[in-house]
Amino acid sequence: MKKILIPILAGVLLTAGCNVLDKEPLPSITSANFFKNTDDAEAGLTAAYDALQQEGTYGLDLIAVGEMPSDNATSTNGDVTDLDRFTWAPTTKQVRTVYTAAYIGINRANAVLKYVPAITMPEERKNEILGEARFLRALHYFNLVRLYGGVPLRLEPTETGDPAVLNLSRSTPDQVYQQIVADLTEAANLAPTGDATDRSRATKGSANGLLARVQLTQRNWSAAAAAADKVVSSGLYSLASTPKSLYPAENKPESVFEVQFAGSDDGGNIFPDVALPAPPATYSFPKFNIPTAELIQAADTVKDLRWKFVGVVPGGRDHVSYIDGGKGTGNDDGPFVYKWPGNPNGFNSPDNTYVLRLADVLLMQAEAANEQGDIAGALGPLNKVRERAGLTALTVASPQAATEATLRTEIDLQRRLELAFEGERWFDLLRYARHEMAQPSVNHPVDALNLIEEKLARRDENYLLLPIPQQETNNNPNIQQNPGY
Repeated sequence: MKKILIPILAGVLLTAGCNVLDKEPLPSITSANFFKNTDDAEAGLTAAYDALQQEGTYGLDLIAVGEMPSDNATSTNGDVTDLDRFTWAPTTKQVRTVYTAAYIGINRANAVLKYVPAITMPEERKNEILGEARFLRALHYFNLVRLYGGVPLRLEPTETGDPAVLNLSRSTPDQVYQQIVADLTEAANLAPTGDATDRSRATKGSANGLLARVQLTQRNWSAAAAAADKVVSSGLYSLASTPKSLYPAENKPESVFEVQFAGSDDGGNIFPDVALPAPPATYSFPKFNIPTAELIQAADTVKDLRWKFVGVVPGGRDHVSYIDGGKGTGNDDGPFVYKWPGNPNGFNSPDNTYVLRLADVLLMQAEAANEQGDIAGALGPLNKVRERAGLTALTVASPQAATEATLRTEIDLQRRLELAFEGERWFDLLRYARHEMAQPSVNHPVDALNLIEEKLARRDENYLLLPIPQQETNNNPNIQQNPGY
C-alpha cells in the first residue's frame, strides 16, 4: 500500500497531548524511537482507536456501505448513487475511503503490537493494550474481507518505501479469516474485562462479540454460539428498558463496543447530518439512508416500539417524512429510527456509533442455535429482543418458530428491524447471498440474490465484492483486481 508510508506517529502526535511535548528532542521521530514508556504505549493505542472516527470508517462511509446497497435504504443524493444502484467502480469514492481508512487503522494497531512488548511497564496493562490492538486490527480486517474478499495481510507497521515490503499480494479470504480469529481469540484472553460505564475500549466482551459475528459469517455455528454465550453469560451487559432509551449511544449497559465522538472539528461524527432529515439535521440536502418503502411496510406490519416511538428527538418532530428527495419537507408518519439524534454542530456531532450491542449478540445466539436444529434454544435470546420491542414471546408452536426455516425468516426480520441503519444489513445480505450460491436448495431467510438482481438488472456474483480501489492496482503490480471490474 504505497499511500500508507508514514507510520503511526502522525496519529500519535495528534492524540497524545503533552506526553509527546515533554520528551527530549529527537533527530527524527519514528515508531521505533517513540515507544519508550507507558505513556507512549497509551498514546499509540489512542491513535489506533482514533482511526475508527475517520470518514472511511464509522464516521461515515462504512455505515453507508453497510446500508445503501441493501433493501433498507435508498437516496437521491449523488454521493451515494453508486452504492444505491450497484454501479460502483474502482474509482468510486467509498470504495477507496473504506479500504484506505482500514489500512490506516491496521497500520496504527501494528505499530502498537510491534513496539509495546519491549516497553518496561506494568505487565497487566501491557497485555491489555496488546489485546485491545489485536481487536482493532481484527475489526478492520473483518470489514475488509467481507467487502473486498482476500486482501494483503499486513502484520507489521509500514516503515519503509521498499517496494518489496509495500507491494504485497492478496492473501486468500481463508487466510484473512484465520488471522482475524487468531487476533480475536488472543484479544479475548488479553483485553481488559471492562466495566459498566465505558464501552469505548475493546474488552473481553467486545472480542467475543465480534468473534461471534465472524464465526456466524463463516457459518461456524457452534463456535458462533460459544462466543456469543460468553458475552451474554458475563453479566456485564443488559438490554435497555426501551428501544428509545438506547439513543443516543453513550456507553449504556447494552453497548458492547461503540466508537466515541467528541463533537469537535477533529473528532465529530459526520453521519447524523447526512442521514437525518432537517430538522433535526442542520442541512436540508437530499439524505443518505432514506428508508425504503418496503422497509417502512415491514415496520408498519410488525408494529413494534422500535419504529413507532423512537422518532422523537430534540429539535425534531415526532415523525418526519422523507418526501422530496429526503429534504424533510412534510410531516407525515414516515417511521425512521433516530439512532443519531443530531446536534447544532452540523458535521461534528457528538453522537457515538454502536459497533456491537447486546441485542445483536442475542440475535446471533438465536441464529446459531436455530441453524444447529435447536429451535427451543433459539427462542430464549430471540424473545428477549422481541419483548423489549413490545412484541409477544414466541413458543415452539408459534407459526414463526414452527420449523428451522420459518424461524430463520423471523430472526432475519428481527435483525433487520433492530439493527436498521447501524451498518449491518448489507453484510447480512452478503452472507445470505454467498450461501445461496453455494447451497441453492436451502431455504434462506431472504432471496438476497434476487434483491441484487432487482437493483443490478442481472444476477452477477462479482458484485458481491467491491472492486479493489484503482489507485491500489495502479501502485501495486502484485495486487489483482476482483473479477468483473
